[in-house]
Amino acid sequence: MDTGTRAQLLSCLAGAIGSVEVGHPTRVAIDGPPAAGKTTLADELAVVLRAQGRDVVRATIEGFLFPEAKRYRQGKYSPMGCYLDNHDYEALKGVLLDPLGPGGDRRFQDAVYDRTSDSVLSPPVTTAAADAVLVFDGVFLQRPELIDRWELRIFVSTAFETTVDRALIREQGVSSAAEVARRWRERYIPSQQFYFDTVRPTDHAHIVVHNDDAQQPAWEVRV
Repeated sequence: MDTGTRAQLLSCLAGAIGSVEVGHPTRVAIDGPPAAGKTTLADELAVVLRAQGRDVVRATIEGFLFPEAKRYRQGKYSPMGCYLDNHDYEALKGVLLDPLGPGGDRRFQDAVYDRTSDSVLSPPVTTAAADAVLVFDGVFLQRPELIDRWELRIFVSTAFETTVDRALIREQGVSSAAEVARRWRERYIPSQQFYFDTVRPTDHAHIVVHNDDAQQPAWEVRV
């Protein structure tokens, strides 16, 4: 395991991406629990890659949610509802991952859903460069429906209690502390425990980032 600064971690991740040799865009998954630091890491990594001259497609699982009526059909706090009903994986594969993969035409859409309005999106189709990098963050990215769609799989590991603390800070003024804590403890954490038990994502990740201390991370490279 290596430890170091945030900049050293980002350099390591960018180097791992640069070592991937494929004839189509490199699809990078940044997986991990809610509030583990996935989005922040993905945004920072995109900046580093662009500074290196790479064409970056930046997208997130939040753009592939099902509408609320389907997401919460098993109840707002249901962990299995979170695991089974949250995300439209067929759309994710159909409009983004497969077009950027082997045999794809590189014509993609980066989202199909807007959470603010709880409505379907149909953004313009864009064509990615052959050497582009898709940096995609989200939960459950190594489940069986998706695991073979990534050239590089990064898992951001953070203690569940730490994710609760971060969520309470992040959602101040948006939701009450009681609501945030209930959502994490009844829906998000149990769904992640199910994911860990059935999929074992850290076993399949190429790189595991230990992100309890975001400014002094540790990481394991398994490629």
